[in-house]
Amino acid sequence: MISVYILYPKSDDSTFDMDYYTSKHMPMFAGALGEACHGWGVSSTSGKYHAVAWAMVDSKELFDAAMAEHGGAIMGDLVNYTNTRPELIVGDIVV
Repeated sequence: MISVYILYPKSDDSTFDMDYYTSKHMPMFAGALGEACHGWGVSSTSGKYHAVAWAMVDSKELFDAAMAEHGGAIMGDLVNYTNTRPELIVGDIVV
C-alpha cells in the first residue's frame, strides 16, 4: 500500500478554494482511483501550504494507471480551485 500526499504551497499571490477542493476535486480524484483507494482526507494548514491532501492506494502501479487514464481531467480541474502548482509525494506505507 502507498500513500499519496498532495501539497499546495502558498505564495503572496496564490489562491485556494477549500470548499471546491473538498466537495468536488478530491471526490473526483478518489473516484478516479476507484477500489484501489482505501481512504483520503484534506488538512487545512497555517504556514507554507494552503492544504495537504492524502490518499491511501493499493499500489503505485494502480495509482499510475488511474493517473494515466484520468490525470488530464484531474490536472485540468486545478483552475477551478487554485492558481498554484501542487507538490506530490508518493511513498510506501511502513506502519
